[in-house]
Amino acid sequence: MERVMHQIGEVAEAVGLSLRTIRHYEEVGLVPPSGRTAGGFRLYTDDDVERLRVVKQMKPLDFTLEEMRDLLQVREWLAGDVAVDERESLVGRLAMYAAAAQARCETLRSQVESAEAITASLRREVSRSRRASGSRP
Repeated sequence: MERVMHQIGEVAEAVGLSLRTIRHYEEVGLVPPSGRTAGGFRLYTDDDVERLRVVKQMKPLDFTLEEMRDLLQVREWLAGDVAVDERESLVGRLAMYAAAAQARCETLRSQVESAEAITASLRREVSRSRRASGSRP
């Protein structure tokens, strides 16, 4: 079965990351390309693209590069054949990342609520100020 390979520009567009960001993730060993063309252009598999999507999703949650690397490795190992005792350990690590992501989402939700509250307050103030000066809304 032949694997479909994608060039970096196609991957960048599909995932919504810049070429520079994808190259950076390669440089730090997070998501290296699975191959190169004869001319040296990076080639990525569908699995590589999925890894980049996961990294993109982890970024706003402030996971470190090391945490991202570890989570990607855990997912890769779980997708393969591992012994039952090792699988349980890996699932435990995966659960830890799920809990951390959940906690970070809660923090972000709280921050968004605060941001929405000040935004609404400022809009009301603008509206009151416009009415007071006889301006249109």
